Amino acid sequence: MRNGRVDLTRRQYLAAGAGLVAAGLGGVRPAFALETVRQGFQTNIWGMPTYYLLKSGLLEKRGIRFEEFAVPSGNLTMQQMVARQVDMGTYAAQSFIIGHDKGGLVAIAQIEYVGKTAQIVTRKDLNLTKVSELKGLKVANQTGSSVGNVFMDVIIPGAGLRKGDFQEVRMDVNNMVSAMAAKTVDAMVNVEPYNEIAVAEGIGTSIMDFSKVDKMPVFMAATPEFVDKSPDTVVAYLKCWQEVARDFKDNPGKVTDVIYAFFTSKGYTMSRDTFAKALARVEVDPGFPSDLVPGLQKDAEVLLREKKISAIPDWKKALRPELWAKASA
Repeated sequence: MRNGRVDLTRRQYLAAGAGLVAAGLGGVRPAFALETVRQGFQTNIWGMPTYYLLKSGLLEKRGIRFEEFAVPSGNLTMQQMVARQVDMGTYAAQSFIIGHDKGGLVAIAQIEYVGKTAQIVTRKDLNLTKVSELKGLKVANQTGSSVGNVFMDVIIPGAGLRKGDFQEVRMDVNNMVSAMAAKTVDAMVNVEPYNEIAVAEGIGTSIMDFSKVDKMPVFMAATPEFVDKSPDTVVAYLKCWQEVARDFKDNPGKVTDVIYAFFTSKGYTMSRDTFAKALARVEVDPGFPSDLVPGLQKDAEVLLREKKISAIPDWKKALRPELWAKASA
């Protein structure tokens, strides 16, 4: 006590604050001892459920601090995690498998399916309707991404083409629409909302989505060190994802407003209706399905054939369903 005042230690101050917050948040008491999460996410539609999580206030309610690491596509987040610059991030199966091969990354949840958001869009003035018609054309592709890998390793052979039959133009997904508008490329392998923007503005025509080839589950992955060091943080984090799932189901207008604001803040001028169509193609359903291994095994066999990984993962090490189970208990 100084001059009649009671001085609180930092620990006492935090504990008192936790009690006040808990009183106003339905009894959820933040655990201030939890680790700070370095959260990676891609700025296309695949990363928007994670962006919503970060802006929802749900992490703060459980005492989880975070740092944001935004990149154009998930394979870049994966590379950051392999380099141990980021603790958690989302990407599709192909990038996850490569990340496990290169850096031992583990899956702690499946967040969504995005096969409908991944599309091949061609310039509208070319009047193309089939993948085989890409022969001899310039195709923008984010090389190394999950979408890029599925396109090159599965869709192209299935259409009777070889990799040398067209010119692959390596490009970030967020630059592809402008490249199509300038006619520097003839087609793009892209994700939402960029596909819907190209179609709505009369620049492109979507000739296929990936859903019939690959439903493309997107995983929340983590570095094994973070999981082993901070299991309580991971479980509390996954509890937040369960609340995110409820918002996507029960309050879609609120979710759309938050994510739409992100894209308009970046200078995109798409209408809210255009954006709503793009977001509707994302199937958000966080969890840990019990039947993941067969699909992952198939993806891994393709990646091994293409020499993109050194071995098929040990799925018992790569998948950590017990963390979601604990969060759900």
